[in-house]
Amino acid sequence: MEMEKSRSTVQKKPIRVIAAVCNNMGIGKDGKLPWDLPTVPDHAHFLCKDFESAVHMATKIPLANLIETIWIVGGTQVYKDALKHPWCDLVYLTDIMADFDCDTFFPEFDKETFKLQQRFPGVTSEIQEEKGIKYKFQVYKKEIGDDCR
Repeated sequence: MEMEKSRSTVQKKPIRVIAAVCNNMGIGKDGKLPWDLPTVPDHAHFLCKDFESAVHMATKIPLANLIETIWIVGGTQVYKDALKHPWCDLVYLTDIMADFDCDTFFPEFDKETFKLQQRFPGVTSEIQEEKGIKYKFQVYKKEIGDDCR
């Protein structure tokens, strides 16, 4: 209920989920990615222990004036919480077209609510390949009401 109270007093931000998943929706093994990244992302500047902490941090001064979008990068429970949040409108999934041994998985989500976009600005729809592994980018979009913007 604390989260519900704070929503009316915070600066609302779009919440975007981003993940890479293999064929069985796996996202991790033993606390690590099950595949190698070509380069380590340099955009994650603030890490939080849970979803509520991330929303709180991003919507309060001083970060509220600096952060335009809240990006959720995992793990499973944080993804689950974000996908249920009314401010979450986009899910960016990299579909790694291969099998990997995983013990952590991306949660199921409602694909009637989040619709796969056939085209999305700035996101290629072509199948890519790196180190012999094929992958493609997918964007799922949810229309959210004006009261959630």
